[in-house]
Amino acid sequence: MPKTYHSVRLEKERCRGCTTCLKRCPTEAIRVWDGRAHILDERCIDCGECINVCPYHAKVATTDALSSISRFPYRIALPAPTLYGQFRGVACIDDILTGLLHLGFDAVFEVARGADIVSKAIMDALRHKTLPKPLISAACPAIVRLIQVRFPDLIDHIVDIRQPMEVAALVAKREFCQANDVPEDQVGCFFITPCPAKVTAIRNPIGHELSALDGAISILEIYGMLSAKIRKPMPTEKLATSTLFGVGWAKGGGECAALHAENSLAVGGIEHVIRVLEEMENNKLSDLEYFEGQACIGGCVGGALTFENSYIAKNAIRKLMAPMPDLSPDVAVDTKYLRNYPLYNTLPILPSSIMRLDEDIGEAMRKLEQIETITKTLPGYDCGACGSPTCHALAEDMALGFAGEMDCIHKLKGRLQDMAQQMLEISHTPRTPRAK
Repeated sequence: MPKTYHSVRLEKERCRGCTTCLKRCPTEAIRVWDGRAHILDERCIDCGECINVCPYHAKVATTDALSSISRFPYRIALPAPTLYGQFRGVACIDDILTGLLHLGFDAVFEVARGADIVSKAIMDALRHKTLPKPLISAACPAIVRLIQVRFPDLIDHIVDIRQPMEVAALVAKREFCQANDVPEDQVGCFFITPCPAKVTAIRNPIGHELSALDGAISILEIYGMLSAKIRKPMPTEKLATSTLFGVGWAKGGGECAALHAENSLAVGGIEHVIRVLEEMENNKLSDLEYFEGQACIGGCVGGALTFENSYIAKNAIRKLMAPMPDLSPDVAVDTKYLRNYPLYNTLPILPSSIMRLDEDIGEAMRKLEQIETITKTLPGYDCGACGSPTCHALAEDMALGFAGEMDCIHKLKGRLQDMAQQMLEISHTPRTPRAK
């Protein structure tokens, strides 16, 4: 497997170089060179923002096809709770889970149940007063990678607990193998994902070496087939085992609600999350106990790989939660899950060195000084017309040899005006007649 993997990729033949994505990327990972967008691997956090805004659908996410489950003799579907909000008029969650069995899966295990287990583990963590506050949720891998790239000083605040999809896979595989007396290598766990960031987190895990999941299938991939199964009358199995709080993780604020944290903050939309992280970095939110940040507005229901309008999906999930018993994960989850499963990270989360200007420290310092010098000569409009998102980014590209001064349209305009003035002056200069 390559050192870095990204679910988000560019389909160059569709790109028109319009720069719409350029200004929306939170880590300045996109450039427009030679009339086409380019994604810088070392900066991309797979948040999917470029997928959402591209008018030409040139940004796409790579996921597993449903047919890929045939690699395993036994297949377990792990649906994100976001999936429950994609279908209008569904009476209960069991209808959706039963439909997944009819798509070729042998078992279904709710990621919402994994969220219940993670909620209980986080509650225990919050009781330890020595942990840095505020604790930052690790549920959204795009936000974790954002912190690695732009806010490395906050890494120690990230909760040291694996994501609900990972915990769900660990429990699902072990329980299935014990119940059916089959070896674990014969069982494949597939996450039904609402976003590309979670696909990347499976292929390139954060905080642990290997993912417990064997693949990720997008909600868009299975929506049509699953919708057809749900519409057909069929006996529904009793499969749902999660609490309403686990299901609520699909919505913005659902994690905070599950934790019952008195002084918590939930923020959706990566631009809004960045503002809060800046406040946190400046030590202006030290009284906050817990921070839930999600890259997508509205939470996972707003993911780039979902089908339904996020507000309609959120309302559908609310209706499904309404008849469920109001049982806290702290009470509903058996402590054996915290004792018997590796819920905690085994590897440190490290900063991402996206500013590696040169392997030689001395040369890197020289380039850094050059970047600052170049930046001062640029107009500071951050217009993006040059193909870099900001003037400072253009200065970086110039120092690294990827761009030139005349890529700045305002510098070019000034140069052309100077040349025009010089030509005008030359044309009005009296000429001395040649001697005969």
